Formats: sequence, structure tokens, C-alpha cells
Amino acid sequence: MAITATAPSQGRLETGADLGVAILGAGFGGICMAIRLLQEGREDFTILEKASDLGGTWRDNTYPGCGCDIPSHLYSFSFAQNPHWTRTYARQPEILAYLRRVAATYDVAGRISYDTAVTSLEWDDAESRWQLQAADGRRFTARVVVLAVGGIHVPKLPPLAGLESFAGPAFHSARWRHDVDLSGKLVAVIGTGASAIQIIPEIAPQVEQLTVYQRSPPWVLPRNDAEISPLARQALDWVPGLLWLRRAWQYWKREAITLGLVYKPKLMGWGQKASAVYKEQEIADPDLRLKLNPFYTLGCKRMLISDNFYATMTRPNVELVTDPVRAVRPQGIVAGEGVERPCDVIVFATGFNTFNPTAGISIQGREGRRLAGDWAEGQEAFRGVTVAGYPNLFMLMGPNSGLGHNSIVFMIEAQVHYVRQCLRWLERGQLKAVEVRPEVQRAWNERLQERFRRTVWQDKPGSPWQLPCKSWYVNDQGRNTALWPGFSAAYWLAMRRADIRDYLPPPATTGSPMASTERSSGDDSRAA
Repeated sequence: MAITATAPSQGRLETGADLGVAILGAGFGGICMAIRLLQEGREDFTILEKASDLGGTWRDNTYPGCGCDIPSHLYSFSFAQNPHWTRTYARQPEILAYLRRVAATYDVAGRISYDTAVTSLEWDDAESRWQLQAADGRRFTARVVVLAVGGIHVPKLPPLAGLESFAGPAFHSARWRHDVDLSGKLVAVIGTGASAIQIIPEIAPQVEQLTVYQRSPPWVLPRNDAEISPLARQALDWVPGLLWLRRAWQYWKREAITLGLVYKPKLMGWGQKASAVYKEQEIADPDLRLKLNPFYTLGCKRMLISDNFYATMTRPNVELVTDPVRAVRPQGIVAGEGVERPCDVIVFATGFNTFNPTAGISIQGREGRRLAGDWAEGQEAFRGVTVAGYPNLFMLMGPNSGLGHNSIVFMIEAQVHYVRQCLRWLERGQLKAVEVRPEVQRAWNERLQERFRRTVWQDKPGSPWQLPCKSWYVNDQGRNTALWPGFSAAYWLAMRRADIRDYLPPPATTGSPMASTERSSGDDSRAA
């Protein structure tokens, strides 16, 4: 489908507005939800976006080298596939342009209220409505709220002593200072995660000296990125079924990684060997190779891909520091046993407060309960979408719906399909409010956590092939609240049919027409 570009539309929701559906966030999730509602003939919704443009993480992250680590044709909507991607792995500007084109084509761009940062949600049981409060004082009501705020967008900065005294610019990778010229400067990059390995190769040729501070080395595999030729793009556009075939091949190739991540972590050894060979080819210095050698099983932390990170680390103007950062001083950074290295600019590539589907919004549900309290020991939802005690509240990219191997856009589409079914219960009057039963949510999450025990993300003391590993996927209580422990195809199957029996109140009789038409077939909807 050919989609034409457009600039972001402007819109603003006035105080006192009452909505059928309030969608929070105008990234991939919010745009997908809005499109599917329009396709059902619903227009009683608005997307509330905190920023002045759509795009979510692809609007916020504009650092040098920013791009996706999922193949372009897979990191897009199934209903709006794009044969015109210019690279195997799209860069940030192209992804943002894609989202704008899709929003314009499907008439979503004009339904976004920009500069509308929602700070609190309160459920009014008497009215069966959510009360929404914006940062600027505006108030709205909505029958349904869909949180599409994303899981990776709140920057995390380390609490370094003396940071406020630093004389030069210091900023997070997601808040890149394009007004700061790095040419000829002494630059420090703190972190060697997904953002850092894209930034470092881009800025190293510009700066006088680049000092990279590493807490733990990542596993890095070749990206094998390449330009997609105009002829190949033409073929993908004109040959029937070719684009779908390419997308399917990319999907199942990545889906196969699940076998090692979830069912037999020893299989990740193939990737570790490939990474080791790649590193030896790029780095001749054995000491540097050792510093960049991970001591945990591939996949426990996010797997990274890059065609130039290792080579960049061998440049004469790049230094890798593995000593912990102790403090920041006006002209430099102190690491290890007190060694101070001078720097003019600090870049924090330290990641995000990850998979927090509330984005810091205060949420009060039924009978005054607060989501922050309910989640004090770990986030929990039913199918990553609904939470007991919070009627008519739905999440996209909620707890345990992230992936360590495949496209999150695939998961979003499955969730949107599920939410649409729940909304139909409201429209038909089958339920006054959609609220998952506590025992259903509890059983779902117990099964999920049980499945994590055999995965690559769970420490196995004494195992000769799976070394200890701590990642942001697992919280302080040892619960993996971020990822889906299985094939994404299994999640898709589980979300195909929503079962009204999972929600309060249950049908009046198990043999009623409502029960028979809304229940799932087989075990798909209940499989964890």
C-alpha cells in the first residue's frame, strides 16, 4: 500500500470532554488501537499524547545511529506493510516517517490531542467512568482507558555523586542535545547497552577522545545491515505475496530463537560461539577481548547486534573502562580506585525505567485501591492487558508481554485484537464494566512464573552451562515481569478469543447464549 508523508496534525482536547475511549500515547500501540477502532466504525475516542508530535520512542530517541534491531519488514503493522524500506534495519527517521504516514492514511493524525500529559486516573464506580487529570489542569472523563504509553521511554540516570558539579553538558541518550558539537571534544559514554553500541561507532570519528564506561559487557552479534536496492523494493511492491513471504521468513527465523531462550538454554551456545568468533575477527588485542567478554548465557540480557561496535573499540582514540564510576567532578569522571579521566561532555546510555506501563501516572481503581500499591512487589496483569480491581482499563505492552527475540509490534496487534473483543461486551450490554477476576489473574501469573524456571532468564546455581545473570527483565523479588515466556505465536493464539468467564460478573448461567458465543475454543485462551 502506498502511503504519503504528512506533518503531524495539531489537536487539543478541551477540559470537560467525555470520551468513549481515551487512548494514552501516540506511538505504535496508540496508533494501532485507534486504527482498529475506526475500522469498526467507532469514532468516540481520542489519543492523548504528552508530547507535541506522535511517534513515542521513535520521536524521543534521535541520537546518532539510532535504529531498530528488528528487521524493517517485520517491525511494521501487518495491515500497513511497507515495501519501500531502504535498509534491512530501519533507522529512526524512517520509522518515524512510517508512523506519520500510517496515521495520516488511516485518518488518525487528526484525532490526537497533543501536549496532553495525563498525570492521574481515578475510577468513578457510580458513573462507571474514569476521571482523567492532565498536567495543565484539564480534566476529562472516559468510559474506557487504554494505556499505550510503552515500556521503554522513561530515562534512567545513575545517582552519581557530584554530577551537579560537572561543568560541561551531560545528557541521556533519549534526550540527545543536538546543539552540542562533539567535534574535537573529550566525551564520556556511560553504558554499553543497546543505545550505546549504536552511538559509540557514530561519534568516535568526530571526537578527540572517547571514554566508554562499561558495567557489564554485552553479547554482540553481526547486524548484517544493508541497503535494500531500488530494484528489490520495486519487486516487493509489485510481486504479489513477495512482501508477505519476506516478512514471514523474518518472523519465523527470529521465532526459532525461542527454543534456546525458553526451552533449552544450552542451545544459546551456538550464538555465543558466533559472537566469540566475530569478536576475535574484529579485535586483535586479547586484553580488550577479555574486557568485552560476557560471563553469562546469551539471551539472559538483551541480545545486541552491530556491524561496527567491536571495530570502533579498537580505535586509538577510544578507551574502555571497566572500573565502576565512583563520582563526577567539574572536569572529569572518577572511576575505580580514584583515577580521574578528563571529559568535556557526558552521554548517559544507561537505559530506562523499563516496562512500566503506567509511565508514572497515578492510577486509582475500585474502592480506592492504587496500582502503585498493588504492584509494590512486581507488576502483574492478565495476559498483559487487564488488572483486577481496575475496570475498563486496558494496557498495551503491559506486564509479561515484552519479547527478547521478536517484534513487539506483533504483540501489540494481538493485544489490540483482544481489547476490541472486550469492548464489544460493553457495547452489547453484556458487562457494565470489564474487570478481570482476581483468581484468574493470579492463576495466569503463577503459570507464567513457573514457566520462567527453565528459561535462560532464570539463574540456575551450579549449572555448568548457565551462569548467574541479573537483568532488568527480573525485579528485586526475582520475578520476571517484563517478558513473555514462550513463542510469540503462542501469545497470538492465546489472544485470539477473549473469554467473558474470565471477567466480573460471570455469566448468569454456564449454558447461556452469551457464555457459548464468547468463550474460547480449546485451551488457547488459557494457555500461559
